[in-house]
Amino acid sequence: MRLLLAEDEKSLSKAIVTILERNNYSVDAVYDGLEALEYLDSDTYDGLILDVMMPKMDGITVLKK
Repeated sequence: MRLLLAEDEKSLSKAIVTILERNNYSVDAVYDGLEALEYLDSDTYDGLILDVMMPKMDGITVLKK
């Protein structure tokens, strides 16, 4: 399963990616809402994990778009 993780705190993002990859998920990590939209436009994911409060665009807005 391929996931996109959008989390602006890099240390937390790294920890989440490590946990998910140890559980056999393929994960792309991004650090703001606009970058998340760019990844979603250019590729296909099975799931999306969004931080609500991110720079440039919050997670709720990303989800709405």
